[in-house]
Order: sequence, then structure tokens, then C-alpha cells
Amino acid sequence: GCRGAQGRFAYKLLHDLFANYSSALRPVKDTDRALNVTLQVTLSQIIDMDERNQVLTSYLWVRQAWLDAHLTWDKDAYDGIDSIRIPSSYVWRPDIILYNNADDRFGSSMETNVVLRSDGHIVWDSPAITKSSCKVDVSYFPFDGQRCRLTFGSWTYNGNQIDLHNRLDTGDLTDFVENVEWEVLGMPATRNVITYGCCSEPYPDVTYTLLLRRRASFYIFNLLLPCIMVSFLAPLGFYLPADSGEKVSLGVTVLLALTVFQLLVAESMPPSESVPLIGKYYIATMTMITASTALTIFIMNVHHCGPGARPVPPWARRLILHHMARLCCVYEVGESCKSPQRAPDGRAGRGDAGVPGKSPEEGEVGAKEGGCPQDHCLCHHDGLLRNVGYIAGCFRRHRAAQHRTSEWKKVAKVMDRFFMWVFFLMVFLMSMLVLAKAA
Repeated sequence: GCRGAQGRFAYKLLHDLFANYSSALRPVKDTDRALNVTLQVTLSQIIDMDERNQVLTSYLWVRQAWLDAHLTWDKDAYDGIDSIRIPSSYVWRPDIILYNNADDRFGSSMETNVVLRSDGHIVWDSPAITKSSCKVDVSYFPFDGQRCRLTFGSWTYNGNQIDLHNRLDTGDLTDFVENVEWEVLGMPATRNVITYGCCSEPYPDVTYTLLLRRRASFYIFNLLLPCIMVSFLAPLGFYLPADSGEKVSLGVTVLLALTVFQLLVAESMPPSESVPLIGKYYIATMTMITASTALTIFIMNVHHCGPGARPVPPWARRLILHHMARLCCVYEVGESCKSPQRAPDGRAGRGDAGVPGKSPEEGEVGAKEGGCPQDHCLCHHDGLLRNVGYIAGCFRRHRAAQHRTSEWKKVAKVMDRFFMWVFFLMVFLMSMLVLAKAA
């Protein structure tokens, strides 16, 4: 029976309050004084951060409180009823909106009830899914942090009519649902009073700055580490034998793989002038691989110098075949015991000329000493001597051409090893530079 009586008093209270009430006018007794409105925002969830379109979608709880001078009553006259909950459309509401709204439908807050107290204080809690514009700086992607602003203010009432204040110095994060991509570092609130060019009256607003930091684990394991591993494959192209035919193919394959990663990053980034950190790393790595492929083609040209090539210049023999070969630890099998031998008379010995046995002059002397008559020995016929000399000359020239070809092949091998270590060092330094900037 008591509950039924209280229900009748609540119905009578509602009828008495809104008998002559209008929700169209600002509820103040003195129209020259401003109405104080306090605002509090609770961040419940970050739904999406669209970096390409620079739009932040968030789920907020917006609490607004003000004093309605026309909705007061004596609670003793209504069986001690101190507060009632009524639809928000019944009372006057401040037109507080999100200034930097990026939603094409301009969706407003949900039409929830308001809590009306006997002294005229009204508290309106309404959930809202907002899309706000956020200037995204991707210079350090994927190790970046963002500062997204949520600016609330009245659209038609100026500061002389509605004085907007923030209830707390920060946004409420107690009910925040953790996001898998973004970590919320804070949400400070500031009150600003701005005079726009269209009007001379001041317009106060409350700006909540959402401090976000990206969780980079996903991008490290899916974009950065594969790029680093693929980059370390590029210098190995110098280690491949030149006769394998796969040196240039490896460089081109690595370059295409990095191009695919670069396109994946470019699709999710805004088309701005600021290039993300991982994009700079991709571009630097692709430039390095392009240079290594060009050097590989040059070295293969050196390796495949034919028999008609010129001898290795003395400066190249001294710099590459001696100093750089020792620095890169490039040695041929048995190279230390194959030093060229020269005969005292300047002719090439057995190691250079490749003619086994004695020279023609020594053969002639031996023939005389052996007692072979010059008239009856076939070894001393002029035609046969010319043929033997021709064969010996061809064999000598063939060995000289082989010697030049082997020298050029060793030059190419030394250059391969040298550039392999140089590019390994470059990849390592670039990777460390990226991680240092991220830190």
C-alpha cells in the first residue's frame, strides 16, 4: 500500500511539474545570467582507428549536469520523493555536441532518461558512439603515438548563456575496455574560451586529449622481422658462385618481396608527406638491394672475361689480389706453393710454358752429344722444328690466356666477398638504426 501511495505521489508530481513547463527555453530565472553546465566524459572503448582517413571511432559515456530553476519541489509534500527519472525529451537540454565530428550521419547521443532531483539538479547520462577527426602522425609507425582531441561545446549558446565546465581534470578511464592495438596513456581535459570570426561573443568548450600508443608487436612480427630477414638474404647473392646463374635472380626476388611489404604498409597509411619509419627502412633496403644487383651484374661481367681480355692492371693486382684478398680471406687451393717459376734466360719454365722436357736448343745439344748424326736424325729437320715450335707457342699462349682468365675470376671472387661483408654491415646498421629510433 505504501508503494502504491508513492506511485500516486510520483504521478501527481510529474503532472504538477510539467503542467506549465516548456522545454524550449533556457531554464533560468534571470535571463541575463549564464547557466552552468558541467561535462564529464567516460571512455569505454576504442572501436577503430582509421589512420588512412584519420578518423577515431570511440564509445563514450557523456554525463551532463545543470540546474533547472523551474523543476523544483518540496519533497515532504510528495511523500519524501527526492528524485525521479523521466525521459530526456521532457526537459530542456543543452545542445552540447562534438565539434570535430567526422560522422556523415551526425549521430547524436542515445535518448536516455534524466535524473531530476528535488532541488532542480538534472543529471543526464547518455552513451554515444562517436567518430572524431584525428590528425594522425605516422612518422614513427609502427612505434608511433597519437594525440586525438575530442572537443565538446554548445552549438548555439555562447558563453554568456551557457558556461561550460569540465567536472574532472581528466576523462574517466575506470571502465575502459583494453584495446588490442592501442594503449591509452591518459585523457587530460582542458577548458577553452574561443571567440570565432563570425561572432563577438565567447564560446567555451571542453577538450579531452586522448593519448594513445600503438602496440607494435603485431607489426614487428608481421612486417618488420620478415623485412629484416629478407634483407639479410640480399648480401648472400654475392656468395653464390658466378657460374650458378642465380645471382641476379636472387636480388630481383628479394626486391619484389620488399615491394610487396611496401605496398602493404602504403595501403594502411594516409597519403601524406610524412613517410613512416618502416617505409623509410623499406626504401633504404630496396635501394641497397638495387645497388647490390647492379654490382652483381658488374662483377659477373668481370668474372666472365674471356681469353682475349687484357691482363689485370698492376694497381688492381696489388690492391685486389693482395690486400683485399687477404682482408676477405680469399685463397685458392694450393696458391702458396704455385708461385710462377722463371728460367735464367727469361723463358718460361715448366710452370708457365707448359712444355714438358727440354727446349729445342737443349734437344739439339743432346742429340749431338748422344752421337746421333745430323744427316740421319729426324729431330733436326727444319720443318719438324717449326711445327714443334708452333705447337709450343700455341700451348704457351693458351696457358697465358688461362692465367689471365683465372686472375680475372679471382678479382671477381674477391670483389664478391668484399661487397658481401659491406652489405651485411649496412643491413645490420640500418636495422639497429630503426630499433634505436623506435626506442
